[in-house]
Amino acid sequence: MKADLADLNAFLAVAQARGFRDAARTVGSSASTLSEAVRRLEARLGVRLLHRTTRSVVPTEAGTRLIERLAPALGEVEAALDVVNLFRDRPAGTLKLNVPVSAARLVLPAILPGFLAAYPDIQVEIVAEDGFVDMVASGCDAGIRYDERLEQDMIAVPIGPRVQRFATAAAPAYLDARGRPDHPRDLLDHACLRGRFSSGALTSPWEFERDGEIVRIEPQGPLIAGVAGAVDLLVNVAVAGGGIIHLFEDWLAPTLGSGALEPVLPDWWQSFSGPFLYYSGRRLVPPPLRAFLDFLRG
Repeated sequence: MKADLADLNAFLAVAQARGFRDAARTVGSSASTLSEAVRRLEARLGVRLLHRTTRSVVPTEAGTRLIERLAPALGEVEAALDVVNLFRDRPAGTLKLNVPVSAARLVLPAILPGFLAAYPDIQVEIVAEDGFVDMVASGCDAGIRYDERLEQDMIAVPIGPRVQRFATAAAPAYLDARGRPDHPRDLLDHACLRGRFSSGALTSPWEFERDGEIVRIEPQGPLIAGVAGAVDLLVNVAVAGGGIIHLFEDWLAPTLGSGALEPVLPDWWQSFSGPFLYYSGRRLVPPPLRAFLDFLRG
């Protein structure tokens, strides 16, 4: 049974955006055009692909199965068409990256301005989230992850700083009032500001290391905020004296440098390896991604 490629792309865009309006903004079309394309596809296939309500659009079981096979296949088609870019003087197209919020904040700002200036015909789209997703199935060309979360069949290229640290800090006024911890376990008696992933898991335990000794604690405190979009809220509350924060050192660098936050247990701050750009080795490398890889190596 044949299906129009444009209708398949419309269905995938709506399913990934979880709505017709958001999908329309993404692909530069109209919600009514996408809706008609999905209805046409469902009629041709003889099965409902999307559950539609006034608040959300969710794939049916059949729709989910189709997405699992369709997203990688359409990605291959797009990559194959991008081969034509090899015959252009400058690569063109869209580079879509799935990255953690921390990379969007701490890694990409030092890279993207130069890349965009070097390749004006390439448009970069960043999807920043805190969960680990199937990069290919989500329609992204590549992603950024840390080595412990890389899939085995992916090609990984170093990106950004190769060594990072988690820093622990609090406002001087808070430490004057509550005391300065001498050991990580002392944090159990303090108000700790914590994050939560979209999966529901807390960003704990907090881990510390000194002279080969590793200490993990489960902190408690008055505030929990989602790491996908409210990390700066945690920082602001810490600056206001609301408690102790445990976060990327680079994220806290401005407040540490200004004295708004004071380092806590700096001898125990744990280092870890920097992030990697990863992409599938099972597909043609689109020219925009190839240009980005060349830029990183350069």
